[in-house]
This record gives sequence, C-alpha cells and structure tokens, in this order.
Amino acid sequence: MHGGEFLTIEEAAKTLGVSTRHARRLADSGALGRVARGLIDRSTVDRYLQSQRQGRTRTWAEHTAWAAVAMLAGQDADWLGATQSSRLRRTLRELTEVQDLLTRMRDRARLHTFDAHRAAIPRLRSIVATSSTRSLGIAHTIGDGIDGYIDAGEVDAVVRTLGLRASMNGAVTLRVTEFDVDRVRELVGSPVVAALDAATSTDPRMRGAGRRVLADVLDAYR
Repeated sequence: MHGGEFLTIEEAAKTLGVSTRHARRLADSGALGRVARGLIDRSTVDRYLQSQRQGRTRTWAEHTAWAAVAMLAGQDADWLGATQSSRLRRTLRELTEVQDLLTRMRDRARLHTFDAHRAAIPRLRSIVATSSTRSLGIAHTIGDGIDGYIDAGEVDAVVRTLGLRASMNGAVTLRVTEFDVDRVRELVGSPVVAALDAATSTDPRMRGAGRRVLADVLDAYR
C-alpha cells in the first residue's frame, strides 16, 4: 500500500468497490485524477465517493444537469424541449435526498487538479468561472488557489500556455464542461452551483454547508 496522497489503480478500484478496468475508465474520463502511470490522486477518489450513492440513481447528461441547476436557481432552461423540461421539473420536485441530487449532477463537469506558478493564478481567474462560498455563509478565502469551470475546448491550451502541472493536491481545480460556457458562466454565480461544488468537498465544514444549502433549495423548489 502507498501513503496517504496517492493510490495505485488497483487500490483505487478496491476503495471504490469496482473492477480495475472500471477504475481505469474513470481515470480516462477524468472522474479520477491520474498523477502518473498507474497512480491515482487519493483526494479525487474521496471526492468521487462523496458524490456516489448506493442504489440505482442515474446521473443526468451534462445539458440536463445544467438545466436542473437553472431550474433550482429560478432561471429558465430554454435549451430543453417542453417535454424534457416538464419531466425534469417533476423529478426535482420529487427529490427528497441531497445525495440523490449530487449523484444525478455528478457529470455536469470533469474535475482536474493542477499545480501552477503564482503568476498564472490571476490569468486563470480571468478565464474560469468561479462560484463563491459567501452564499453558503463561509468566508471566501482564495489564497493562492482557484476552483472554477472552464470550457472543454479551452483546457488543453490553458494548461499548456500557463504551464499547469497535474498534481495530487494542486491548488488549481478546473471543472471541465462541454456545455455552453456562456450559460455556465450565468449559472455559476448562483448559490446552487456553490453548494454543489462544496457538497462533494473533502473538507467537512464545506461539505456540510453545501449539503445544508442544497437541502433548503430542494425544499423550496417543492
């Protein structure tokens, strides 16, 4: 067994209760953070576990997940058809467990962590769309890090241009989305996105605050 910071792909599979092949697929998709050949960032395994639920709850497609964000935030999701919208509103009204919502929302973005030179942080802040923990009642302490959403079509160029390095515990978290980035930027400012981001954090205080806000959001939506 390795130390606390990383796992072999076999150890990650055992922790998740899945096959090694499935763990490799999760790493290939970006759901788990690969830091070297055959090595997985333990923190991304923890985050994935936080977003999981025992049972058969299915994740929503990316455009559906962002539509659910919009509806919960009191905004229109006009990229869905009338039938899809009606079905999604009904599902949201019927949800009673925060964990169900987190599981369904899991594929709204793929999470990657990086180390970055201090000089790259201001440029990253001008590129990514970041949520704020202030809406959760938690002081917003940025420090030298950043956590935000970025268009999948931009991420490779940003990583290359700014010299980002994949890291187990990097201060830069990029949530890579293939959905319309302009829509994402409109929605990321809502407490719903801040709560979703916080609710799968490995920090217990952040996780608890995010889940409390999501519970209130679901109650209000019903």
